[in-house]
This record gives sequence, C-alpha cells and structure tokens, in this order.
Amino acid sequence: MPAEKRQRGATAIRSDEGTLPQFTLPQVGFSLDSLPRKHLLSAAVLLLCLCIVIFAMPSRDTSESRQEVAKVTAQVPPAGNIPVPANPEPWPATGSPEPSWQRQTVRSGDNLSLIFKRAGFNDRDVHNVVSQAPDGKSLGRIFPGQTIGFRADTAGELEAVRHTKSPLETITYTRTASGFDSEISLRTPEPRETWAAGEITSSLFLAGQDAGLSHNMIMELANIFGGVIDFVQDPRKGDTFHVIFDELYLDGEKFKDGQVIAASFTNQGETFSAYRYRDANGDVSYYNEEGVSMRKAFLLAPVDFTRISSNFNPNRLHPIYKTSRPHRGTDYAAPTGTPVFASGDGRVVKAGDSRANGNYVFIQHGEQYVTKYLHLHKRKVKQGQRVSQSQVIGTVGATGAATGPHLHFEFLMNGVHRNPRTIHKKLPKAKSLPQQEMAEFRQAISKASVQLASLRSNNQLALNDAAASTNTP
Repeated sequence: MPAEKRQRGATAIRSDEGTLPQFTLPQVGFSLDSLPRKHLLSAAVLLLCLCIVIFAMPSRDTSESRQEVAKVTAQVPPAGNIPVPANPEPWPATGSPEPSWQRQTVRSGDNLSLIFKRAGFNDRDVHNVVSQAPDGKSLGRIFPGQTIGFRADTAGELEAVRHTKSPLETITYTRTASGFDSEISLRTPEPRETWAAGEITSSLFLAGQDAGLSHNMIMELANIFGGVIDFVQDPRKGDTFHVIFDELYLDGEKFKDGQVIAASFTNQGETFSAYRYRDANGDVSYYNEEGVSMRKAFLLAPVDFTRISSNFNPNRLHPIYKTSRPHRGTDYAAPTGTPVFASGDGRVVKAGDSRANGNYVFIQHGEQYVTKYLHLHKRKVKQGQRVSQSQVIGTVGATGAATGPHLHFEFLMNGVHRNPRTIHKKLPKAKSLPQQEMAEFRQAISKASVQLASLRSNNQLALNDAAASTNTP
C-alpha cells in the first residue's frame, strides 16, 4: 500500500489544474483507487461533456410546443385591440354529425325500384315508404330531372327519403316507431315588379325579344290582347307596347316570370290598355279602363305570329284537286309544331283523322257556334273533352290534303260557314264589371294606370329624341 493515506468511500483526484469534484461511491467489489489516474480524469471529462449536450438539446415535443406558442402569439392582436363579435357564434356541437343525404336524379325510364336499388336499398323499402306514409303514393309520380335523396341510419337501414318535386315543393318521408310518416314543404318565391317596352319593326315576337321578354311573356301579352287585336294582320311597323309584370325570385335568383299586372298596346294610333283584376267572385281577368273585359267570346285568330296563306273564298281553285271548290275557312301558314289555340270555351265534339282533313278537331261553343281545325300535326285533346279559350288543342302540320304546313280554320254559325276574318263583328260583346264594383276596380288599378301612362310618355320622348338625332345632319 502506498505511503499516503486514502479515505475509504471517497477519493480526491488532483491534477496540475486543481482538484476535481469528489465522487462518493458505494462499497463494491473493486475500488477506484485501483484505476489509473489518467483513466479517471478522462472519464470525468467525458461525463461532463455528455451532461452539457443533453441539457442543451431541446426535445422534439418541446420544439413543437414552442412553434405552436409562436403561432398563437403571432395571431393575437395587441392588448386593447382584440375585436369582440357583436353576435358570437355558438360553440360547435360535440355530438355526432347528422348522417348525410345520398341524392339520385330521376332518369328517363326510371322507376322507384331502380332508383332505390342504385341508392343501396331494396323493394321492401319501396313498399314500406309508399304504403305507410300518408303521401306515399306521391312518390310513385316521378319525372326525369327530379331528385330523390336517401338517408340511412348507423346500421345502414333506410331512415328517410326526400323527394324534391320542384324548387318549390319537397316531400320528406321519415321512419318512425310506427312506420314512415311524410311532411310536405312548400316555398313561395318573392315577386319583384318590373316593366318592359318595345316598338314593332317586323313582328310582336321579335320586338318582345328585343325588349328582353321571355317567349312565355310574349305569348301571354298576345293572349291578353287577342280579343281586340289580330296579331296576324293588325300590327304595323311603329306600333308600341308597354307591360308591367312580376318576376319571381328564389334564393336571390330569378325563378320564372310572374303575372302581367298591366299592359298597353298602341296599334295604328289606337291604344288598348289591360289591367289584371280579381272580381267579387274571385275570378281573375283583364279589363280596360272602363271595366270591359279584354276577353271576347272568340279569339280573332287561333294561332300567333303567322301569315294568312289563303282567305275565305267560295270560288277558290283547289291547289291539289285542281277543281273549283269553296274555301270555307282561312289558312294560316306556320311552321310545323306551332301551337293552335281553342278560339273559345267549348266541348270537343270530334277529334280524329281523315284522308282529306288529316288530323282534325271540332269544337262546339254553346248552341250556335262550331269551330274546326284541320291538318294538325298532333292533337292535344280528345272527343268529349271540355276546353277553354286559348288552350292548346294541337299543333300546326301538313297532314291530309295539304301542300305544306298550315292550319285550316273554319267558323260555323247556326250550321252555316262564315268568314272567320269578319264574323267577330257579329259575335257577342265582352262582359263588363257590374256598376257597383267599378269604384273598387278603379281604386285597384290606379297605381298601374299611372305607371302605364308614365311609361308611354317616357317612351314617346325617347322615340322623338331618337328620331331627331337621326334626322340631324
């Protein structure tokens, strides 16, 4: 044993640079005293470096936490400038979200069985919905373009069906403890009043298009004035029209045209005005300023925007048979498929086809009058059916003994053929509102009357300005 004294359990290691920390070790089977001093010094230095590295290196979790703290700190505005919402949103629900709807679009030739199968359900589901729900049978009346939504529960069983019949009507069928129930949801579009005006240069149809009117609105305008203006012959270049009507909006977008509120048509210097009014019986019609109905017993022409190719002529040479045969009607040349209207209210007494007449429809109006429509491409009514004035009863064609697409129209009074172009002068006059209702009628149309007058005045000023600028050298 060396001469210097060593203490048991502790060792002081000295070097030229000073005294290193002392390490107290438990009593083991060997002693540090047996190790060389050089080795002990190296181990102590290595241990010290390792401790420094470990404490200096941040953990992965600590680094990510610091990044998150940095992000949050960057998003928080300075104190005193934190915006506070006026109506803070509620905290989102923590429950499970509502099951999503699977939507199927009805295709041509589809039936419920096919649609349910595409959605992953079977005929038993179809039967349950249709037979159990109060409005279940309505689901059977589907049309291409409609949508049917399906919702399943967590087990995959059918929980609800939603039939969107139109943007305005939806029926939802929901499974309950006692079977399927149904709920009808109806939406009402928002009416917005607007107006249009135009000048005829060739036809009402083209003038209406130039004014931004839809095809349906142009036809409605023609129907309103069809009892006082013959749109085949009467319109002239320079005639003007003004119309005030509603446009219906759904979810902020135009859905379709609404009703005509008021309209006027100036034909060859004479102005006709029409106002929509619901009378004391609840019937809606159009009347002029004096309360006289615009609706006459018969339309002046059963087709719109066509030309007369052959007039009433008792001595006409038939173009096919080349013999002198009376032409007891008026021929209206028009493209195949042009709608043909019932001239007045009545009942279809004959509807069929023959070698000479092609497809035809005969209508009885009361006891005195009969109108006939020949050479139709298609018939839209059946024998015995009741029809109303302006109802589409067929389309223009060239069936039977016809050289081209046209409508042959006849008018009989007490069994005698009359000239359809002149008989209207002998027909019953239009009905008028009762005198006791006139005060209410005038009050109801007062606003529209002022609006129409203003439109006509402004339009005339605009036309005069346009004419003056054109004539200015």
